[in-house]
Amino acid sequence: MEAIQTAALKPRDYASDQEVKWCPGCGDYAVHSAVQKAFADLALKKDQVAIISGIGCSSRFPYYMDTYGFHTIHGRAAAVATGVKLANPSLSVWVMTGDGDALAIGGNHFIHAQRRNIDMNMVLFNNEIYGLTKGQHSPTTAKGKVLKSSPLGTIENTFSVGELCLGAGGQFYARVPDTDVKLMAQVMTEAYRHKGFAMIEVLQNCVIFNDKTHAQITGKESRALNQLVLEHGKPMIFGANSEKGIRLNGLELEVITLGQGGMGINDVLVHDATNKSNILHTMLVQMRLPEFPVALGVIRRAQSSVFDQDFLAQSEAQKSNTPFKGLNDLFHSGNTFQIN
Repeated sequence: MEAIQTAALKPRDYASDQEVKWCPGCGDYAVHSAVQKAFADLALKKDQVAIISGIGCSSRFPYYMDTYGFHTIHGRAAAVATGVKLANPSLSVWVMTGDGDALAIGGNHFIHAQRRNIDMNMVLFNNEIYGLTKGQHSPTTAKGKVLKSSPLGTIENTFSVGELCLGAGGQFYARVPDTDVKLMAQVMTEAYRHKGFAMIEVLQNCVIFNDKTHAQITGKESRALNQLVLEHGKPMIFGANSEKGIRLNGLELEVITLGQGGMGINDVLVHDATNKSNILHTMLVQMRLPEFPVALGVIRRAQSSVFDQDFLAQSEAQKSNTPFKGLNDLFHSGNTFQIN
């Protein structure tokens, strides 16, 4: 990494000199491009960024970026990233993880990072499979899927990344497909600007072990009707000709066709990503094919107290109230505790 950066960087300038080794056709390449584009759009200096990963195909990410990075152990990336952020609050900390790494062995760290609302960003590559270990089912694998580790079909219920995030108190959740680099970069830019924990789920394709698992959502023939790309302050409309919309009918969401049954644009819900209540955000996360399109973009972007800011404020308050200016003062101060 260059010690001093004086000129604006282009996306390719964030790439390291390491050969990128993902399988041909893997969705990770698109995420790599989107991250580089987002960093360039934000004019981030290389020494302002730390990328932390666990174990998995996605976890090779730090090697391929010319920034600070740390390749940690399985499931522990969020914990290490928390330490990095607390040790150097000025860094923009990014966790690169997979559905197995984050939600199985790393599940505990995942939910507590959300709950604490630490000011860092997590990009979760969800290909619904363990790719690096050759095709076992993960916590997001569809029930009934026949794989090496489930030759009769998996009988486990499936984790929803968005529901888990919001249920743990997450204040920022976005979902994007790996087929849309522009949307990914936009969402990553919003995540960077958000104060608190920002969770980005990427619907990513594993071309070798779970190919086309998101094809209904990302396919050219189906995506117009199967994707609802949300924008804060804009109506929830979709379809090839923007002819479909989402409305709230009582306590349930429903799909309407504009111009039919007296339905018009005024009947369509307007997306509010900043609402403190996550009830409607959870309903959007829960929309499933084929009854509903899949909600994409920034679904929730609300504000709450930020753990690292509170931690530093508490620490500074303690420093201002102690007569000791360092460990040397403490060690030479006499008795440091009292037994009653």
